[in-house]
Amino acid sequence: MKQYELLVIYKPNADAEEVDKLIAKVTADAETLGGKSESVEKIGRKKLAYEIQKFRDGFFSSMVLSLPEEKVAEFKRQLRLNDSILRTMFIEKSIKAEV
Repeated sequence: MKQYELLVIYKPNADAEEVDKLIAKVTADAETLGGKSESVEKIGRKKLAYEIQKFRDGFFSSMVLSLPEEKVAEFKRQLRLNDSILRTMFIEKSIKAEV
């Protein structure tokens, strides 16, 4: 399994408890696909650089996930289907070589 870093921006009309539930749902989705959540960091509410879906701010969270490579496309599809998510950035976490 490879490690991936996921940055998610949630809609700002959700309160703190709802954001916690949304983060738990994203980690549960990863676990149902055979992955696991290494770490979760709630960054908080921040102003966006430009308007996304008529929202000027959003709740940010950052996660490190381990997923099987063949399940990445399905996980990204599940993220797109979630109406509470404004934007995601999903990248492979690189392992630095030791010198």
